[in-house]
Amino acid sequence: MKKVITYGTYDLLHQGHINLLRRAKELGDYLIVGVTSDSFDRDRGKLNVRNNVLERVEAVKATGYADEVIIEDYLGQKIDDIQKYDVDIFAIGSDWEGKFDYLKEFCEVVYLPRTEGISSTMLREESTDNVKVGIIGCGRVAKRMPVEASVVNGVEIVAAYDTNLNATMSMSTLFPQIVAYSKLDDFYDVIDAVYISTPHLSHYYYIKQALKAGKHVLCETPMVLNGEEAKEVYRLAEEKGLILMEANKTAHCPAFNHLMVMIKSGVIGEVVDIEASLSQLLDKNGREFDKEQGGGALFEQGSYPLLPIFKLCGIDYKNLNLYSRMDKGVDIHTKGVFRFKNAVCSFKVGLGVKTEGSLIISGTKGYAYVPAPWWLTDYFEFRYEDQNDNKKFFYKWDGYGLRYEIQEFVSSVLNHRYSNSRLRRRESIQMAFVMQQFIEKKNFSEI
Repeated sequence: MKKVITYGTYDLLHQGHINLLRRAKELGDYLIVGVTSDSFDRDRGKLNVRNNVLERVEAVKATGYADEVIIEDYLGQKIDDIQKYDVDIFAIGSDWEGKFDYLKEFCEVVYLPRTEGISSTMLREESTDNVKVGIIGCGRVAKRMPVEASVVNGVEIVAAYDTNLNATMSMSTLFPQIVAYSKLDDFYDVIDAVYISTPHLSHYYYIKQALKAGKHVLCETPMVLNGEEAKEVYRLAEEKGLILMEANKTAHCPAFNHLMVMIKSGVIGEVVDIEASLSQLLDKNGREFDKEQGGGALFEQGSYPLLPIFKLCGIDYKNLNLYSRMDKGVDIHTKGVFRFKNAVCSFKVGLGVKTEGSLIISGTKGYAYVPAPWWLTDYFEFRYEDQNDNKKFFYKWDGYGLRYEIQEFVSSVLNHRYSNSRLRRRESIQMAFVMQQFIEKKNFSEI
């Protein structure tokens, strides 16, 4: 039996893809198709992919040409796959002529003619107008948004609004393509979506207002500080056919997602303990220390260590105990301890207390270690009793990291994807319930 293998992203599957798959199939008896993973695409700087990997795999299967579909997840995998599957022919489009000649050492390499006049890039450009985004809240974090959005296809930052007109004008001065607005109605008239980067206590108000105005919403984390409010705004978004997404950059980071997938696959066995920490020593005159603006360590940082806990252990915990050191009405340090059915998880956050900002996930076969600052994940290790089994993984973290969440938001808008596997609505809602528990001082002790 003659085996053929080919690879591609297969985004917006079109006739050109189908023709290539047919030609590849005709070269042998058994066709293996490698579809690039979302994390691999992002690592290579491809932030314009419209369909996620599951959608792309299903599209390839539906052509009927693939006898087997595999996922391409890392650089150098083609050689591994050719040897693993005992491949006779590697086939690829003629626009890659010569680029894969190094594979001739392992099998025959065939460059197939491309279908003229059609490509995924062309389809994206023809079928999609850019999503026009306006910024509400023109503070420090918001100023990173236009920079990060500039490397993502399909999005334009075109407008800004802030209750402080000087802040709005400053944003427009820094980024001339952004028009400053002093009235929200005028602001909503020129945009398709809103990025909310205001103090936490105002998120709920602006989310509801934007959704009622018919705009998609990307809101900084924590999205809201009340679980029932979180349920309400997600329900409102879906009723109106709009996307509401919490802007947690770690949730959309390629390395963090790969870490979660690998742990769920069982590489360290059953997860029985998670320790996640995050701390900063900030100027105590800043918004982060102002109770009236929703300051404090848990509100500022809590959604990040809650992320791996909820991703790996779920949201059905038996109880949560909170311990905080307070200063002028805000927590400068908070520790939380979760009790799940089969696990105990803890997190620490601090604004006025410094701690080692690492992530340790303990399992029955080994443990995962992500060094500080783990929420900017670009490296992690799996460690075992036999150190010869240890594995290290390195990734690239680009810019401020916001580009990953922007790309996912735009993709969700264009594909009408209401929930996202990287940060599901139920996980976002449960984070809000944790914030609510802190506000209501349930199972709470001051230290």
